[in-house]
Amino acid sequence: MAEAQSHPDQDALSKIDTTVPHSARIWNYWMGGKDNYEIDRVAGDAYRETAPNIETMARASRDYLIRTVTLVAGELGIRQFLDIGTGLPSYDNTHQVAQRVAPESRIVYVDNDPLVLRHAQALLTSTPEGATNYIDADLREPEKIIAQAGEILDFTKPVALMLMGILGHIQKYEEAKSIVSRLQAALPSGSYFVHYDSTDTDAALKEAQEGYDDTGAIPYVLRSPEQVSAYYEGLELLEPGIVSCPLWRPEPGTSPEPTDVYGGVARKP
Repeated sequence: MAEAQSHPDQDALSKIDTTVPHSARIWNYWMGGKDNYEIDRVAGDAYRETAPNIETMARASRDYLIRTVTLVAGELGIRQFLDIGTGLPSYDNTHQVAQRVAPESRIVYVDNDPLVLRHAQALLTSTPEGATNYIDADLREPEKIIAQAGEILDFTKPVALMLMGILGHIQKYEEAKSIVSRLQAALPSGSYFVHYDSTDTDAALKEAQEGYDDTGAIPYVLRSPEQVSAYYEGLELLEPGIVSCPLWRPEPGTSPEPTDVYGGVARKP
């Protein structure tokens, strides 16, 4: 008799640890989502008490994703997206924005979180003309990511590599730089690097992050804007360069306040 096969959702659920807070679930909570647990809400509230603008930062980061993907899929004409560190589904995810601009866009999401895996089906939607897929892989294995993504994306044509708020989870800075370099090396000329990360430019944010790291959750390293800028070495930065995300090509007629999340868009020559 054949052995019973477990369902992927059951496997994913069995790996979800609800005894410690998790950044993806807390981010989901700050964004108004429901895919989180009490321990995440407690940690999220404690973080917000120390850094009251964290929800503003979270929403500003999503608005930045919307603007950058709209530009890359629209004016820049990119039709392939590799989004690593997907997180939990929220509003206007990468595939939704890209395929709204260009229905034939192909998107590959990458994450290794079991709760994200459980919700992958929500991400695996696509226009008939395009494609959306999900890879269960770790950011620390860039070659594996490229190999698996190559089954869906054509790496002889330009790709938008997206690392949105994920590099802080790599504790060693030199390792983070190495990962970025190895991923960028796999991209053909004419590809784009789209990125943001939280920085150490605000004392309240640093204090809140230290308190979060002490909960036993996976730490997130706040780095300086100068360290963040090093991820773009060898690339051609688009205006206005690496700036606080709300100040990166804001919507006309708006006067956004800067936050401590920095990012930019750059082209590979």
